[in-house]
Amino acid sequence: MQALLEDEKPRLSLLGANQKLPANEATSQEVVSYSKPSMRIDSRTLMMSDVVVTAMGYLGKPYVYGQSSLDGGFDCSGFVLSLYERSMGHTLPRTAAQQASATNTIARSDLEPGDLVFFNTLRRQFSHVGIYIGEGRFIHSPRAGASIRIESMSSSYWQKRFNGARRVIPEESMRVASNSQ
Repeated sequence: MQALLEDEKPRLSLLGANQKLPANEATSQEVVSYSKPSMRIDSRTLMMSDVVVTAMGYLGKPYVYGQSSLDGGFDCSGFVLSLYERSMGHTLPRTAAQQASATNTIARSDLEPGDLVFFNTLRRQFSHVGIYIGEGRFIHSPRAGASIRIESMSSSYWQKRFNGARRVIPEESMRVASNSQ
């Protein structure tokens, strides 16, 4: 956090945004209006949060080609498949390309935590998949000899290889979650 300059004081901070107001600006007599932002947390948001939190628990687990085992390790699509099945009871197809086909296309600007991000890492589209966790980062099982980790989508390697984003909208899972509330 930046240190405040002597002639500045913090303004009301909402959602982590720090704005500064010059100290000589009269505030004690001002009328401040505030309206509470609407915050809607739906069942999908809760499920996606569970996917992301569960994924974080596997940081450091080894990449194992062709695997989707909670004990033995994962390849990229096996990691995604296992997380969605464990967190939501939703079964995705086995390969990254199949997962891309089975999910809904979204714009990169619409990414939310829990969405899938796809990359061309083997000179073919949708050859790698990870889970978006927010703030331009994703968690994935990268390759043999590496382990599950978080990376920035803005790194030149991933920017050049980005193939698209997809959203999993398991209708049955959404109905089950909303009925249990």
